[in-house]
Amino acid sequence: MPQLLTAMLGALALQAVQAADQAAAPAVAASAAEAEKLDLVEITGVRATLKKNLAEKRESLNIVDSIRAEDLGKFPDKNVADSLQRVPGISVDRSWGEGKAIFVRGTDKNLNMTQLNGQAVSSSEWWLNEPQTRSFNYDMLPSEIVGSLDVFKSPSADLDEGSVGGLVIVRTRKPMEFKDQLTLQGSVEAIYSKLPGKTDPQLSGLLNWKNDDKTFGVMVAVNKQKRTMRRDGLEMFSDGKYNIVDQNGVNTPAYAAWGGGSAIFRQDRERTTANLALQFRPNSATDIVLNYMNSDMKMDNNNQNYLWQAGGLAVNGNIAVTDPKFITTSDGTKALVGGTVGPKTGVSFEPIYRNSYVKSDVLDLDGTYQGSTWKAHGQVGSTSSEGGSSHDYHFWMEGDTRTQINMGPDTYGVKYLDINPLDPKALTLKGGNDRIRKMTGKENYAQGDVTFDVDNSVINAVKVGVKFRDNTLQNTRIQGTAGPGSAGWQSFSLADLSSGASPQLSQAANSPGALTQYAWFDDGLVASKGIPMYQKSMVYADVLSEDYKIHEKISAAYAKAEYATGKLRGDFGVRLVRTEQTSEGFAQLASGSFAPTSQTNSYTDALPNLNVVYDLSKEVILRGAVSRAMARQSFDLLNPGMVRDGTVLSKATAGNPMLKPVHSNQAELGAEWYFADASMVSGTAFIKKLDSFIYKNAQSEVVNGETLTVTRPYNADNGADIKGFELQYQQAFGNTGFGTVVNYTYTDAKAGAVAGQPRLQVLGNSRDQFNWSGYYEKNGLSLRLSYNYRSKSYGNLDMGGQDVNSAYGQWDATANYDITPKLSVYASAVNLTNELVRINTTDGLPIGVYENGARYGLGLRIKY
Repeated sequence: MPQLLTAMLGALALQAVQAADQAAAPAVAASAAEAEKLDLVEITGVRATLKKNLAEKRESLNIVDSIRAEDLGKFPDKNVADSLQRVPGISVDRSWGEGKAIFVRGTDKNLNMTQLNGQAVSSSEWWLNEPQTRSFNYDMLPSEIVGSLDVFKSPSADLDEGSVGGLVIVRTRKPMEFKDQLTLQGSVEAIYSKLPGKTDPQLSGLLNWKNDDKTFGVMVAVNKQKRTMRRDGLEMFSDGKYNIVDQNGVNTPAYAAWGGGSAIFRQDRERTTANLALQFRPNSATDIVLNYMNSDMKMDNNNQNYLWQAGGLAVNGNIAVTDPKFITTSDGTKALVGGTVGPKTGVSFEPIYRNSYVKSDVLDLDGTYQGSTWKAHGQVGSTSSEGGSSHDYHFWMEGDTRTQINMGPDTYGVKYLDINPLDPKALTLKGGNDRIRKMTGKENYAQGDVTFDVDNSVINAVKVGVKFRDNTLQNTRIQGTAGPGSAGWQSFSLADLSSGASPQLSQAANSPGALTQYAWFDDGLVASKGIPMYQKSMVYADVLSEDYKIHEKISAAYAKAEYATGKLRGDFGVRLVRTEQTSEGFAQLASGSFAPTSQTNSYTDALPNLNVVYDLSKEVILRGAVSRAMARQSFDLLNPGMVRDGTVLSKATAGNPMLKPVHSNQAELGAEWYFADASMVSGTAFIKKLDSFIYKNAQSEVVNGETLTVTRPYNADNGADIKGFELQYQQAFGNTGFGTVVNYTYTDAKAGAVAGQPRLQVLGNSRDQFNWSGYYEKNGLSLRLSYNYRSKSYGNLDMGGQDVNSAYGQWDATANYDITPKLSVYASAVNLTNELVRINTTDGLPIGVYENGARYGLGLRIKY
């Protein structure tokens, strides 16, 4: 596939040169059909689309960046997050190879909202260890169904609260927006993923029709994507403090990892997304749109990890290590980075087989009536989601060996001294479990507002409205266990379930001494022998400590005024929001049993804003904005459930339903110079002052008459100061066909501190972000090369330091050639240089390095 793409790109370039030579010859006459073709290229080309994006930005009263549908099609992006990474100030979580969540202007992914057509879209997660947050799961939204994307970085009163960094509104297409009465579009594409060496099909189709009177239209769009995914990783699993006892009996208190391993993760993703829109315009004043979207993604996966243990071998808090080696962490505590463990259970192997899924749907009714001097708008709808694993089978195998470890920055050295990892007879199945999880979400909403035109005044329009949201999130867990003594149990050796060695893994990520091949499970033998045995042996029980339900009722009223006088225009307003939360869960008693518990919390916020635009000249615009924003805490933190320590029953951990939201007082100031057609230079400075962040602390509490030391999340009294600037440059270079889009964002973020707690860097913030795209479009040929970079970013507190995600830069490319005005061939390449995801702590403890590999696509697109 890569060689084929190279040949195709060369052929397209040659075709373009030949076409240019022909175009240079004197033309006798241009037929009407040729003129129509030229008009079509002008409307749908990259340059024209970028021009539309700038027009949207120029006319907006807010500080906003936009991407149109044609622009989405020219990128190699398969979901919306990958498209958003091109926007200034946005970085993307790519830990699974595709964009999954976004970070905006130095704020964490949980502090930003994504909406569909101006309303919430429910999303859930598939992975057991993924918390239920307010971050949107972009796996669910293919870029093909999108009409446009708007990123609002300064709010208005009529925009929903819940975002501190920025509000993303994804807009789907409407039937009346299409030019022709009947439109048919379709594409077929083959995607080759280099790491697994697999090619998968991608299909999409769209049909749009409207009647002769243009009073009724219907649009149906379907997208189906398959992707064979593989991610290779070298990992170390964080744990806590232990006593490290060497061969001479010397005891050293230190952090120690639970262990680490060499992992191969494989997943078969199959996403089907359907979008139906009905639009009714019985007269020129009325516009009614019924929109339905359903996205269903099957994500069955398998993770096989050949493991060593340290903390996992602890006995009464002591770990026996021969010749231990240490480093000193930021909090002054030592951390174990080398030595020899074992020989008892010196090696473990954990294959995991999951039947995972996520699905989401939205039903929305939107109506507008335009009066002579007023406009009424209403919107009602419902959105729901579900995600998790119907089965999550864990096989636990062990063997005896001395194991030597050598850990350092991006270094994962391990040597099994008494066994050969390629020998499947060395390990035996000791036990297993089935970790079933289901996450669900459902929201019903209703919104209505009226806009009144105002004559002979600086204020030219006033909008007033209300909105109601009823939102329920629920998490449930069931655990199956099996082992020796269970009905039907068989203590298989690895040889019973293996047919040979794993592929060589993590060659790009390989470090000195790392294990990159071992005997592993055969999928067919697992399906025919392992899982049937599990199905006979498993005994299931509810995991009540992880069961919870959060119910929110949110009421909002807002007033917004738009003004204009001379060269000055903008809007101001206020949004009043009342949030009522009920959190239900289960608390563990001294007896070990669980009792239901429930807590309520409520708070009211007033969120004013002001947007100012000054037209300094026809080409230069000045902008400013001040506002107060808020974002609610993630759902997993609001869980009222409590679980006791397995060793010290007077200790417990719990969530905190009384957490307050994060508020931000923020301002921005910028200038935009539209110096030529489809061209602009701009700069925007911004500042945000957040009033809180979340930290965990252990405090003494009286629970049901019993005094316990409970560790919970709490609001800090001080938050974070975020300031920075964005620079943008976009230019089409005359009639050459060449153009470029460049942007850079600098973000300086400083978090507050809590007495007795280490000062952390702001989660998710990258100081430097850079995007560059260069394009060529002429004579039916379109070429685009893009680069996206973000500097290092920070994660959670980890073994005396803080997790650091290394800088990441990715090259992508696309090519498109119009064979005819209705038929085109296109190619794409993603992650051309096979960039790695690397995570270490600030003290140099390695956490993980992951390789996702490059992807290449080749397809045909037809439109009628």
